[in-house]
Amino acid sequence: MIILRGLSRRFEANGRSVQAVDALSLAVAAGEVYGLLGPNGAGKTTTLRMILGLLTPSAGDVEIQGARVTEHPEQVKRQIGLVSASAGLYQWLTPREILEYFAAGYGLDDATTHTRIAALASRMELESFLDRRSATLSTGQKQRVTLARSLIHDPPVVLLDEPTRGLDVVGSQVVFDFVRDLRAAGKAIIVSTHQLDEAERLCDRFGLLYRGRLRYEGTLDELRLATGQATLVEMFLGLLREGSATAASSSPSLPLPEDAT
Repeated sequence: MIILRGLSRRFEANGRSVQAVDALSLAVAAGEVYGLLGPNGAGKTTTLRMILGLLTPSAGDVEIQGARVTEHPEQVKRQIGLVSASAGLYQWLTPREILEYFAAGYGLDDATTHTRIAALASRMELESFLDRRSATLSTGQKQRVTLARSLIHDPPVVLLDEPTRGLDVVGSQVVFDFVRDLRAAGKAIIVSTHQLDEAERLCDRFGLLYRGRLRYEGTLDELRLATGQATLVEMFLGLLREGSATAASSSPSLPLPEDAT
């Protein structure tokens, strides 16, 4: 289970204080897929980095399977599998070598590593290219290796950051099937994506972030009732319009410079 309690992160930049995440609280149960959604700058990536223990919260905490990230960061990291579109593969290693490398990093013994690789290779259909250099693999094949890598230590929690970016329809379907299998296996899952139509297919519940705050949370039907909008796209456009109106009303009117057009 994933629990965020009053999670906050403030940055200092150019003499200004920026509140990237503001008192974020939510919970994701085992066997649940939670969509953490928001426009650029909403705080999604900062939140994921705090969950992973890569950023220290300014306030609040993250609890994974009963362990707090501020107290036991290494224990928490071992409970999480990360799938990220920005995470590449070691091009001169084979998928088997990559999986062995990460298994060793998580402290798995040789017998367990062999069993896990065999199971993941079958599940993710890696057998035909398990011993080919990663540089020779297609985008879809590389994504399958990335998915397998995230599960080599059988974590109870999985974070997916833009998991379908750059993939075609077939590659995206592999991710959908992967998430379905994770749900059936009782994993607690957070998905962060800009593909809102895909999020509607993947997720059981949603948290809509805007300027670091959780503005709405619930199932799609609950969000429709709360916002009066039918789709996630319409909900986000409403948040952006609301934010623009608030910014305009709070900003003083300034004269235009003489050379402005």
